[in-house]
Amino acid sequence: MSEPVTLSVPVDVDAPAEDVWTYVTDWERQGEWMLGTRVQVTGGDGRGAGTTLRAVTGIGPFGVPDTMEVVEFRQGGPWRAAVRHTGRVIRGEGFFEVVELGPERSRFTFTELIDLPLGALGRLGWPLARPVLRAGFVASLRRMADRCAAEYRGRGGA
Repeated sequence: MSEPVTLSVPVDVDAPAEDVWTYVTDWERQGEWMLGTRVQVTGGDGRGAGTTLRAVTGIGPFGVPDTMEVVEFRQGGPWRAAVRHTGRVIRGEGFFEVVELGPERSRFTFTELIDLPLGALGRLGWPLARPVLRAGFVASLRRMADRCAAEYRGRGGA
């Protein structure tokens, strides 16, 4: 097992931190904003530690399954969820963190600490894969920020 690689992407959102938290931890809605990903809750209540999830990322019938267990779910500033990736291909940890920047503005940070698959081949390919994955996460988080802010405004927010 090699050292995990880290990919962390922050995005500022024009919505209160609690609204952002509720939106990003509505696991099954992640397909609205995370490119090419579908998520379902497979166990637990979906709102706390012990929840299990299954995501599939890909296009059409071609996708990579990603099973996870929520191992931390802390509500209230700062808000934080941690998942353990338990699948055969994707292993490691993921973190969702939301901090308040003001009454109607917050920052969401998505971080992955992933154990690279395929040994030496995975380590060699990471420098090529990293910018592509980062670009996908940046686009996804921008989409999330836009949708979350629009929902907030639609409920009468700023």
